Amino acid sequence: MSVTAWAAVAVFAAAYTLIATEKVHRVAAALGGAAIMLLIGATDAEHAFFSQEAGIDWNVIFLLVGMMLIVSVLKRTGAFEYLAIWATKRAKGRPFRVMVLLVLVTAVASAFLDNVTTVLLIAPVTFLVCERLGVPVAPFLIAEVLASNIGGTSTLVGDPPNIIIASRGGLSYNDFLIHLAPLIVVLMVVFVGLCRILFRSAFRYDPDRAVQIAALRERDVIRDPRLLVISGLVLTVVTAAFVLHTVLHLEPSVVALVGGLVLLALSRLDAGEVAKDVEWPTLVFFAGLFVMVGALVATGVIEEISRAAVEATEGRLFFASIVLLWGSAALSAVVDNIPYVATMSPVVAEMVHSNGNTSQSQVLWWALALGADLGGNATAVGASANVVVLGLAERAGKPISFWTFTKYGLIVTAVTVALAVPYLWLRYFAFA
Repeated sequence: MSVTAWAAVAVFAAAYTLIATEKVHRVAAALGGAAIMLLIGATDAEHAFFSQEAGIDWNVIFLLVGMMLIVSVLKRTGAFEYLAIWATKRAKGRPFRVMVLLVLVTAVASAFLDNVTTVLLIAPVTFLVCERLGVPVAPFLIAEVLASNIGGTSTLVGDPPNIIIASRGGLSYNDFLIHLAPLIVVLMVVFVGLCRILFRSAFRYDPDRAVQIAALRERDVIRDPRLLVISGLVLTVVTAAFVLHTVLHLEPSVVALVGGLVLLALSRLDAGEVAKDVEWPTLVFFAGLFVMVGALVATGVIEEISRAAVEATEGRLFFASIVLLWGSAALSAVVDNIPYVATMSPVVAEMVHSNGNTSQSQVLWWALALGADLGGNATAVGASANVVVLGLAERAGKPISFWTFTKYGLIVTAVTVALAVPYLWLRYFAFA
């Protein structure tokens, strides 16, 4: 690698260390790292702002802006309070039952929406539920974001890396359902069991609170029925457009942004007040992170790592799929999985082609998807949904540290990726 490439690695490692140790605020660390990448020539304005492979992913940024606007309007209707009361009453005020309910809703929703949209919608409900139950919110938010990344793995639109893989590999929506959904069902069952162990200290049952919750009426918290109906219609149209985006040929970012702006116009609310709810620091952090990772892409660092893995596994399909699975999980824990998959997908396409492009060689695409999507759970910056939830928690005055998230995420990632190994072997080799 060139001197510039090594310098880019050093800058990224330093910025990542600052983010992980929280010596400085993560936004400052990401922006500082991005600025240094530009100054040393690891990337430039053309790559940072306009390159699809090595720059800021504006689709992610504008998807977040659009959904944050929708959530900001929707929370003014009382809908989140309604859902919070409904969930706690159905669970009879027992925290573990509430977590299971929220986790399963999150996982299922993430299969049809992208996982970032799902956590944006479910987080406000979670804050209210935990306040009603008198339990800490951090375990519930962490469990939900982990579930969103697992559930989103099962479909083409559930996780942004899957869209890239589908495009490069010529895979359909049904291909993802057939090949990945069965494993994800198993992983969710295991994950619910892990939640009972990992977050056991948060399940403090308060009988008095349970009685108070049972006496509440959900309908009483709806503040603006007209706005609730309008918000529901807009959200339904946006959701349908997400699911049908391959037919409509509309990017999810366009759908979300148009939906957010239309709802804002129809709501008759003050635009400035609504805009205050947008997580601007989170968006800026994303921009800095994208520029830093883009510098690693532009200087060839990620491609060098990927090609080394390909050369080490040439001719051994099962070994290649396992190395790809674990390697993708490890790298996606450090860099955001979207630019990683964008860089790795041409390499995997070449590997599939060199193995005859058979139905068995397609296992490499599923190994890449599972590794990148599940590996995103490992650290607080491994996936877009993780960063968004940490931003929401900080804004609500309930900050979740990098290591608080990561100590749970690493365990869940290790277990889920390990379970993917026998699945790949049994389905594509033992009984192929």
